[in-house]
Amino acid sequence: MLTPTIISILVPVVILIVLLMSAIRILPEYERGVVFRLGRLRPTDYGPGLFLLIPIVDRMVRVSLRTVVHDVPPQDVISKDNVSLKVNAVVYFRVMNPRSAVVEVENYQYATSQLAQTTLRSVLGQVELDELLSGREKINHQLQSILDQQTDPWGIKISAVEVKHVDLPPEMQRAMAKQAEAEREKRAKIIHAHGEQQAAENLALAARELSKEPSSLQLRYLQTLTEIAAERNSTLIFPLPVELLKAFIK
Repeated sequence: MLTPTIISILVPVVILIVLLMSAIRILPEYERGVVFRLGRLRPTDYGPGLFLLIPIVDRMVRVSLRTVVHDVPPQDVISKDNVSLKVNAVVYFRVMNPRSAVVEVENYQYATSQLAQTTLRSVLGQVELDELLSGREKINHQLQSILDQQTDPWGIKISAVEVKHVDLPPEMQRAMAKQAEAEREKRAKIIHAHGEQQAAENLALAARELSKEPSSLQLRYLQTLTEIAAERNSTLIFPLPVELLKAFIK
């Protein structure tokens, strides 16, 4: 049975244990604690490891130092050549200065997300569709540079920005498919014409070589007859060139 004396001893002990538990803080390696003492910011960050806070007097805000991968939702963009697009991107960033991330902005993750959306629309609205599709690396670097400059006062470093997907309207997809098909036909015709030119040059060269020695033309004619006779079983009638008889007449 608890007597008043025991209760008078237990109550302070329990209060002391609760205060001690509330004063103990443990932070992992990837987190830092920004502490406010009576509303004033402490000059240093806390963590990682074990440390003590003054109960009721100190208030701590946890900040993660790990890289955050933020998926920017699809944005409606009108390119410089008046093409309506839906573009989404992914932003990689991390907190470099926990105190600035807590003091300078209310919610640094939400603020970075909104800034990424507006910057994406602004930058892509200044480029043409062909540049967006072919020069994506340059656009990614431009987005990363702009975001990093604007988030620097918040103690945030933008590691990379990648334009992930560009959704074209159906009519633009059909137009690009026709353009690609026309480009392939153009290349095929150029290759075919180049081959015809080479074949004509080789035939002219062969004709010049055969004209130097008339007997070679006769041998070529007899070789062609032999090849045709071997491939077909039917009877073939060929006119006998006079040039072939000249050798026998001589």
